[in-house]
Amino acid sequence: MLDQLTIRGRLVAAAMKLAAEKPWREVTLAQIAETAGVSLLDVRREFSTKGDVLAAFVRMVDDAVLARAPQRSGGQTARDALFEVIMSRFDVLAAYKPALKSIAAAWPLDPALARAMAQSQSWMLRAAGIGADGLEGNLRAAGLGGVYASVYRTWLSDDDPGLSKTMAALDRRLRRGERTLQSIDDVVGRLCSFAKSACDSVRKRTSSASSAPEPGDDAAASIPPGALS
Repeated sequence: MLDQLTIRGRLVAAAMKLAAEKPWREVTLAQIAETAGVSLLDVRREFSTKGDVLAAFVRMVDDAVLARAPQRSGGQTARDALFEVIMSRFDVLAAYKPALKSIAAAWPLDPALARAMAQSQSWMLRAAGIGADGLEGNLRAAGLGGVYASVYRTWLSDDDPGLSKTMAALDRRLRRGERTLQSIDDVVGRLCSFAKSACDSVRKRTSSASSAPEPGDDAAASIPPGALS
């Protein structure tokens, strides 16, 4: 998954290696550069912070998940498709679990990482054949973010090779989230309908106002021909 033929890939791989060996908060960009066998100049060209490195890792995971995501079959529910996509993501992450435990313990708060995680939710929705654009898509992505964060914590502590706890937690949260998202979709649908009605009403009033005679038109029309000559 991590293309170590590129400097970026080598840096991300080095960061994950170090995170598996020591607490993430103790890892520095200089150490990442040394482990990757590149200079600090190479690091600066690719990343500004450790959060940038983690954001790149998230996007590389997204790429791997999208590459293996199957086409959603006609009879498959959205929930089942999303279940498969998220479990596929955990399969991709499995090799990096020790590093991810170290990173989770440090609870890194970085804008670049937060953006990457938010975008990741949208891509997982798309991989499952679920709309992720517009207001409704943003709400779905936000809802999935809460589901994923909760199940991710379960996955980190699930040492069962079959991931029984993770699958049970994911199924439970997706079922709960499905009901919530349906309610959200209903509300958004009503809001969109209301907004459309309001816009139509404004257009009608504007059209009526533009077709009305200008002030003074009636008075001018009542002046007898030749009265102003």
